[in-house]
Amino acid sequence: MINGKIGDREIRLIGSQGEQIGVMNSKEALRMAREEELDLVLIAPNANPPVCKIIDYGKYRYEMARKEKEAKKKQKVIEIKEVRLSPNIDENDVNTKAKAARKFLEKGDKVKVSLRFRGREMSHMNQSRHILDDFAEKLSDIAVIDKPAKVEGRSLVMFLSEKK
Repeated sequence: MINGKIGDREIRLIGSQGEQIGVMNSKEALRMAREEELDLVLIAPNANPPVCKIIDYGKYRYEMARKEKEAKKKQKVIEIKEVRLSPNIDENDVNTKAKAARKFLEKGDKVKVSLRFRGREMSHMNQSRHILDDFAEKLSDIAVIDKPAKVEGRSLVMFLSEKK
């Protein structure tokens, strides 16, 4: 809230140089802000009494937008990479897929390991669960299981993420 839109009668005022002026009437504070050709901006509305500051509102908005932009730059987006296996996969193929998953995990991404079943393989789903367990065991030095293996449609799915 800015200038005349501040509805509180009494406010705590901070001057344009950052000095504490004290608790006063909001109309008096607005008059002081206009004398300095600046704006009266509500900084902390939930405080008792609310805190207002005499500042240049345009500059304040610009600095807030810049801070938000900087915060966005610093956050990391975590992607989910998928590794697909089949029930009759060979040991060497599992090792190759594990190397790929290791690279994904080292980059900081999560890995979705799915064991896909087709046709008659669907009847042997429970016997193939050990493939996912072995896969997780190969990556146990850098990965931890986020979500254990569960059935989703025609596949068993497990999620891995990097150890902290």
